[in-house]
Amino acid sequence: MLRRRLHGAHTWVLFLALSVIAATISAPASTPVRAEVLATYRVSGDRIVEPLGGAVGDAARGRRAVLNRETGNCLICHQLREPNETFQGTLAPSLDGAGSRLDAGQLRLRLVDQTLISPATLMPPYYRVDGLTRVGARFRGKPVLGAQDIEDVVAYLSTLK
Repeated sequence: MLRRRLHGAHTWVLFLALSVIAATISAPASTPVRAEVLATYRVSGDRIVEPLGGAVGDAARGRRAVLNRETGNCLICHQLREPNETFQGTLAPSLDGAGSRLDAGQLRLRLVDQTLISPATLMPPYYRVDGLTRVGARFRGKPVLGAQDIEDVVAYLSTLK
């Protein structure tokens, strides 16, 4: 019985995670929307070395974005040692120790567009607007996170040693 409940909980978390991802890339764009101008960046190996648009990240704002279920929604798939945060995901690696495993440039590329590293990833591109086939209305033509938001999240994740 307990095993069945745990399995049901994992199924529910998977369903919720996939629902959120589908909501961000759900319906085909029916009307053209002018794409937001994104900061240019250069991928070097498995990283984007330079901060997007020269932005300086703020770890406190980045933490808020990571924990915010409406903004980054990172905990839908990832776990983090945050005792007040319930219903954390198990689909992706834990964010604990992210700053020890990856440098800022590696974190930045994974946030900007994880598909450049792992084409079959479930992680949505947080700073890409082109080449997407199904995009929810609220995200058409604009990234999920702006350049400053990306740099804030990078700054926060870099503190997680």
